[in-house]
Amino acid sequence: MVGLRRLFHAHPETAFTEFWTSVTIAAELRRLGYRVLTGADAIDLSGVPALPGPRELARAVERARAWGADDDELRVVREGHTAVVAELDGGVPGPVTAVRVDIDALPLAESAEPGHAPAREGFASRDPEVMHACGHDGHIAVGLELARRLATGGFPGRVRLLFQPAEEGGRGARAMLGAGAVAGVDRLYALHLGLGLPAGEVAAGTSGFFANAKLRVAFAGRQAHAAHAPEEGRNALLAAAQAALGLHALPRFAAADTRVNVGMLRAGTAPNIVAADAELLLELRATAGDVCDELARRARAVLTAAGAAHEVGVRIERIGAATTAACDPAAVRAIAAAARSLPAVTRVHTDHRFGASDDATFLMRAVQEQGGRATFLVAGASSPAPHHSPAFDIDEACLGIAADTLERAIRAPEKESP
Repeated sequence: MVGLRRLFHAHPETAFTEFWTSVTIAAELRRLGYRVLTGADAIDLSGVPALPGPRELARAVERARAWGADDDELRVVREGHTAVVAELDGGVPGPVTAVRVDIDALPLAESAEPGHAPAREGFASRDPEVMHACGHDGHIAVGLELARRLATGGFPGRVRLLFQPAEEGGRGARAMLGAGAVAGVDRLYALHLGLGLPAGEVAAGTSGFFANAKLRVAFAGRQAHAAHAPEEGRNALLAAAQAALGLHALPRFAAADTRVNVGMLRAGTAPNIVAADAELLLELRATAGDVCDELARRARAVLTAAGAAHEVGVRIERIGAATTAACDPAAVRAIAAAARSLPAVTRVHTDHRFGASDDATFLMRAVQEQGGRATFLVAGASSPAPHHSPAFDIDEACLGIAADTLERAIRAPEKESP
């Protein structure tokens, strides 16, 4: 698992461009004897916002090819269909258990400091602009190790492994739902490493998910000479800047915890030209879905008003989302029992506050709505830096704990509540 984690860490790819990652995962699962779905059979991209454009896709394909991906396999995924679904019968009657593994990386330059283990030990990212800074490289390693162990059969029911792209940005899970990823699933286990827990600790359930709305906003104004004829211009940069300040001034809510962040503002071409265009990226979060919706409504009002004040056009696009979810007690008990049976586990939590967003919540809700059970488990990783940081890393001891916990939970089906 350490070797696998380091292999995927060195080859990070962002949302819907996980080409090398996808074909490498699929090849290993086929070798293990799983029924494997890839391409459009594994994910439905119709209606997915903000997909990579032709140039980005082409660059990513060339990068994957340079890293050794097979051309025939790349043809299946090259439009962004990077999910992999693998299923295997255990040979004993029982439930259908799905395990969700996210596979995408972040547009982040990795630390080159000698104290950073990937840099020191030679498995740092081979792309200077992309990094696995959230543990998804470890998730892949755990998922493939779990697949290897279960390939021998002898477990109840069927296992379905969901290798999901585009968790960052909140688009991959719903796209996989569109292709039937959790149809017939009785139990869903979504895995995460780290999240503030030390190695040796396992959280069998998670709470405090934030519903999330990610918006991309384009402001369209008019260029003019900033000194000779400023009155003829319509300043998109100022509209965007006013909107950014107004968004961060939105009121908090008594009914839920909320977050607002403008993460990017790009505008203008020169200091003596009134900026005709501006682009702003923001996200809104709340621990209640209805509050997130109301926050988004108010944000749209702020954006529209800023555009009107400067007489510039405003186009708002929702480019990602997550929802809230609650873990099922029976699923939490199953994971807790599995974790407690492991000598390497020093402490088991039945609840851990997530405090962020993850689109696995869509998968959890879908399974629950069809009568199944779901939980989001966390294996501590003693991370030396925060998630989404250039210095993020994991204690690789967490890999074995995560794989052992999942394997034992799958091999020992949860009991019905009395």
